[in-house]
Amino acid sequence: MSYQPVPIPSHLPDRLTITLWDFSWYVRTGPGEPFEDLDRAFAEAVERGYNTVRICAMPYLLFGSGLDTSALRLGPLGGAYGQRVRWYDVGAPTVIDGRGHLLALFEAARRHDCFIIVSSWEYQQSSSFAETSDWCDRLLAIDPEDRAESQAVALAELVDFVAAHDLADRIAFVEVHNEVQAGHLTEGLPAGTMDDKVVALRPRLERAVDAFHARQPSVPVTVNYAHVPVGGMRGIPETIDVLVTHPYVYGVLDAFIAEYGLRGPVAEFDQAKAADILLPGAPPIESWGPDADWRRRATIISAPEIYVHDNGDAEAIDRWLYRRFPAWEQAMYDRLALWLDAARDWGLAHGVPIVFGEGWVGYTPRDGRFEEGPIGAEFCRRAIDESVRVDAWGTIVCSNAAPQHAMWADVALQQQCNAAFARRSLIRTA
Repeated sequence: MSYQPVPIPSHLPDRLTITLWDFSWYVRTGPGEPFEDLDRAFAEAVERGYNTVRICAMPYLLFGSGLDTSALRLGPLGGAYGQRVRWYDVGAPTVIDGRGHLLALFEAARRHDCFIIVSSWEYQQSSSFAETSDWCDRLLAIDPEDRAESQAVALAELVDFVAAHDLADRIAFVEVHNEVQAGHLTEGLPAGTMDDKVVALRPRLERAVDAFHARQPSVPVTVNYAHVPVGGMRGIPETIDVLVTHPYVYGVLDAFIAEYGLRGPVAEFDQAKAADILLPGAPPIESWGPDADWRRRATIISAPEIYVHDNGDAEAIDRWLYRRFPAWEQAMYDRLALWLDAARDWGLAHGVPIVFGEGWVGYTPRDGRFEEGPIGAEFCRRAIDESVRVDAWGTIVCSNAAPQHAMWADVALQQQCNAAFARRSLIRTA
């Protein structure tokens, strides 16, 4: 039986120009933080050419956990831990009314004529910023077989909640979870590659999508994949309404990660070898950690990667990448084109639009400028051209083009890329 996708609502933009607000929109709300004033953040987004924000809506916390979120306490991970790591560098503690803040986001989106992709990072790192482990504990207490479905049910409740406040028209579509094959949703599955996990996850995700459709039959829903799973496309549920992937091509960044063991176990990290990319006086990796062990369970980022980002010499790391980029340049561009072609073909075969919700190079240190500099900016332009070529419904300028990152200051680049994508014209880079 052939599935008929839920139609995209006619009031949504012809092209979604997306900025990635993830969990930062509620974690980074303290004094002086980038989301202290949601209206200002939206106004800046519109100035840069964006019409859509993509968020973790903390659905299970707000609509499934049973926890009191009327005074939700959030903040840094403890001491200097995570303070030089992208997405983790929370500057100040904050207290929010969880559901009230969600409504405030939707109301601000309406005031600024923007839309929201509703997703979840709960099984990756959202709960790590909470004052206590309650949120994390409740998430991990759910049987892995049922975690995706619990997210879907909570998201359906969330849709009812915003609809009760006449704000459901701000929803572009719903994602059961962010990067489903890269987090705690995969627990209990056989070991294997990321693409193997895409295939193994399919039954869990099909149940989740069905559960959401049963409760919200008119709202488009999907799941979301890290990279483009070209070796596991057969694992994508046939019943999604949008195909969302994250084409992080890595290339030279993969070489850096492999060279220094950033995604291996702490016991295999070579502190002496890493001396040339660490700041003088960097503490031993064994001593580096958050203020409570449960925070390690709540996040999926490897300990060596956090350690190097926190204690690394960002300029030294940039130099390493710049010096080796020429040997990787063509392969990175080729991977980008191949992955976007694969996404387009799956979307065409299943009659659904395609969206690139994150990308393009990868996870670089917060204070590095490889992706914000001339090479990274050119990659953004090429990626916009490729997004136009494959007729994507939505795309980003770069994952780092958001209020919580330095690239937000490059207004001209974002305006150029968003304008080109919105009018479906190539920037025609050299």
